[in-house]
Amino acid sequence: MRHALLAALLLATPAGAFTAQNGLIVNAEGADAFTVPWRGKSGAADFWCAAGDYAIRRLHLAPTTMVWRASEPPRRAGEPIAFTLRADQAASSTGLVVLGAEGAGLSAAGAQSLCDFRRKSH
Repeated sequence: MRHALLAALLLATPAGAFTAQNGLIVNAEGADAFTVPWRGKSGAADFWCAAGDYAIRRLHLAPTTMVWRASEPPRRAGEPIAFTLRADQAASSTGLVVLGAEGAGLSAAGAQSLCDFRRKSH
């Protein structure tokens, strides 16, 4: 049974995809862009958690590296959110309410810290 579950998960995940600590999948879209597809009940903080986790654990970027939302909010039901490491490709907003933040970017560590927040709130 355990092997069947593992096989099903592997078949459902695109090759080279990264599974963030919150269970969301991150797909590389080039050297400096990636998407987080919708997967069940997920809010903007869940997508940002996955983006920050990907930047730090898969790309091995410094926690201070800025990650930018590339797709304009709001995300419609079932749509992915695109992220970029390039400020010139950033959307107008993060889609989050973040005190003191300007624009559509968060540090990779700030985004990844949303994983801890989400885990504690459940």
